This record gives sequence, C-alpha cells and structure tokens, in this order.
Amino acid sequence: MNSETPHLLPDGETAWVIPTEEASKHLANLLRLYREGQAEPLIFGDAGQPEAVVIPFTVWRALVAEATDEEGFDSSYSLVRHRLANPQPSIPLEDVAAELGWDLDEDIDDSDLKPR
Repeated sequence: MNSETPHLLPDGETAWVIPTEEASKHLANLLRLYREGQAEPLIFGDAGQPEAVVIPFTVWRALVAEATDEEGFDSSYSLVRHRLANPQPSIPLEDVAAELGWDLDEDIDDSDLKPR
C-alpha cells in the first residue's frame, strides 16, 4: 500500500496508517488475505492519524466474547489498564491472545450467521 503514513506510537512502535478514502479500495484484497489465514489489520484514518482498524471477523468475535465474559472481564480489564498506563513495545496479536487464553485457530460457531 503505497499511501501508508507512519504514525509513531507512545511506546516507540510504528503504526502504518492508510488514508480513509483509500481503505475501501483494499477491502476485497484484505478479505482474500483473511480467508488465507493472514490476520494483519488495516489501520486507517485521516492526516496520518490512526482512527479505525479492520480485523478478521473471527478476531472481533473473540474480542466481543472476551469482553462480555463476566468472569474474564476483570482480569482482561486489569491487564489492558496496566498496559495503557505502562506503554511497552508492541506485542504480536498471537502473544496477546495466548496471554488472555484465546485460541485464534479455534472454530467459532457461526451457525447464526447468514451464508455467503
């Protein structure tokens, strides 16, 4: 993506931000990559500022399930608050998932979703 702008995060890592008007042009290719198992997020916004992220649906479902799990909420919330208060280098999604006890390869019951 040629139009990406580097955005320096407080922890020293860089987020590559694509302009909002360009993001839609990449959605079909991004979906293909997600179907192939590549879960890289698409970060977009205006003026080089990250404002939104497109992630695979399965990752979103796992995040929602974790966020609404009352027993797991307190520990997840505590972990996130600690990380936000103590910025560190970026951690790969897989490492965060392992720390929270998520299995990103786990099949998700999608029987309630409309077929394609």
